Amino acid sequence: MKKILWLVVLAIALPTATFAKNSIDYTNSGGTLSGSSSGLTLTGSVLVAVNGLSGLTTGNDLGSVSFTTGALTSGSLQMGGTFAGGGTFTIMGNGSSGIPNGVLFTGTFDGPVTWTLVTLANGTHNYTLTGSLSGTTGSGYPTVGVTVQLTINTGKGFFNGSTNISSGDTNVVVPEPSSLALLGTGLLGLAIAVRRKLNCGR
Repeated sequence: MKKILWLVVLAIALPTATFAKNSIDYTNSGGTLSGSSSGLTLTGSVLVAVNGLSGLTTGNDLGSVSFTTGALTSGSLQMGGTFAGGGTFTIMGNGSSGIPNGVLFTGTFDGPVTWTLVTLANGTHNYTLTGSLSGTTGSGYPTVGVTVQLTINTGKGFFNGSTNISSGDTNVVVPEPSSLALLGTGLLGLAIAVRRKLNCGR
């Protein structure tokens, strides 16, 4: 009876272990945000910091961040609005400072992308783009995340189809590989134990 109780506890505890998470934070700087009602596109933005991949790594050029959104679904480019999900979102490493060379994250916007006009006290304008993401890491693990991209101040004018990005931050969350291994090992052990129990009952 005790063995069966332990098997039940194991079966309940192991799926919970897969919810242990790692968070990886990517910081980008510069680049050009351009677009129309068909969507926004970021090009030329440089990856300058990665935190959580193997500690904190900073540098002038660790890779790149680029994305496209879906089409404008409400509001306007000048006054703020919402873009559809979809599009693409890619973070690339260039192999410097210990950052892997190749894709670090690839995915899409999995919900509406918010384009917010911020009017400062002096009458000038900033814009913020915020969206949730889903995709995979360079290692192939499924992941979800969120990105916030801040534009350069556009002065008293409004977004006219192109502006520079000041900085951006993208945080992705992935299952810990050790938790996935624990789940696989535990389920294998559970299957063997159940099979032995069934064979003994014959």
